[in-house]
Amino acid sequence: MSLSNQLGREGEDLAAQYLLKNGYQILERNYRYRKAEIDIIALKEETLAIVEVKSRTSSYFGSPESFVSQKKSNF
Repeated sequence: MSLSNQLGREGEDLAAQYLLKNGYQILERNYRYRKAEIDIIALKEETLAIVEVKSRTSSYFGSPESFVSQKKSNF
């Protein structure tokens, strides 16, 4: 596994742990539909959370949220 993939996996694991700690149930991880992928789908009571995880080693290229496209936001 490449360092980039390993960092991404660790970021997703941390996000899932955070959600579980805050009362969410993880329904799916790395859910794929056609060419799209959702990192985490979680549920807490009546709230369905669709989570895109961005892991970075630095902010040199910008903040993680700047890498989530409008297309992905509207999924």
